[in-house]
Parts: sequence; C-alpha cells; structure tokens
Amino acid sequence: MDIKSFHSLADDTIYFKALNIEDCTEIHNYASDEEVSRFIGWNVMKTTEETIEFIKEMIKRENEGTYFYASVVLKSSGKVIGTVMLFNIDKEARHAEVGYVFDKNYWGKGYGTKAVALINDFAFISSKLNKLCARVVDANGGSSRILLRNGYELEGRLREQYYIQDKYYDSLQYAKFSHSLSGI
Repeated sequence: MDIKSFHSLADDTIYFKALNIEDCTEIHNYASDEEVSRFIGWNVMKTTEETIEFIKEMIKRENEGTYFYASVVLKSSGKVIGTVMLFNIDKEARHAEVGYVFDKNYWGKGYGTKAVALINDFAFISSKLNKLCARVVDANGGSSRILLRNGYELEGRLREQYYIQDKYYDSLQYAKFSHSLSGI
C-alpha cells in the first residue's frame, strides 16, 4: 500500500493531501466543534495547540504503517474541509477500516460520499484489499448514508456500544468487499 498514492487521490471537486501542521487552523475549525466531534471518537480540541499535538500523533501513526490519514481539500477554494482515514490495516488478511470527519459547513453536499469512493478505489483496486469496514454510532445517520451510497452493507449492530454525553448508543457495523465491485 502506497501512502503517496493515498495522499494524491482526487476527483472533480476534492483532492487528498498529507496532513500537515500548516493546516492546523482549518482542521481546528471542525476538530473543536462539539457537533462535529460528537460521534467521531476523538475529544473536542479546545486549543490550537491540542489540535497541533493531535495532528502530530496522526502523522506518527501513519509513519508506523497501520494508519493512512489525509486532509480533504476543496478544489475550488483550496480549503481543507475534512480528514479521512484508512486504519487498522491488516496486510495479511487484506482488510482495513475507513473513517472520515468533515467541517459541518460541508455536510450534505456529497463530499463525504466522494471521499469514501476515492478510498474504496484506492483500497480495492490499487491496494488489492478484500474488505473495508466502518463503525458508526447509530444516531449518526449522515455517516450511515455515506456508506450506503458507496455500496456498504450493514453487517450488524452492537447494542449500547458507545457511551457519549451520559447516553448509550448502538454501534452499526458496515462492510464492503472487493468482490462486490462490478468488473472486478
């Protein structure tokens, strides 16, 4: 799996690039938003310094080889609008997990769907993975729709798996397989 290829994925409206500290202000805009971070699995970043440290940690994980991260950039403006992840990469079993987070000003505009489509092509076609999976808090309907639009299927539900802000939520487990792609 080639990280440079992952960082150069693009379509007609967005492109991926390597995470870097210089984008910390734009990343902090959504990493510090409680509504955005609520179901993501990371703590709300209260200061720019916390965001910088988190970016450094993501870059460190990427250098260790089991995580790929990229900033999602809007072609029309050059603005970082989100972060995507391919993680828990198991090269022997040929599977990994996908994740994504977007600035809420860009929700509902198709960018998440496009970003996951780029990850799918990279994972299944370029990297020859067999399975991608994703875990979603059941209350996060937007995230589930992104996966369903990309051909993921609901594999199961883990009841009361997440405890967020004094409330339990179920975890929805989605998956997509390489053999489900047409022409492969």
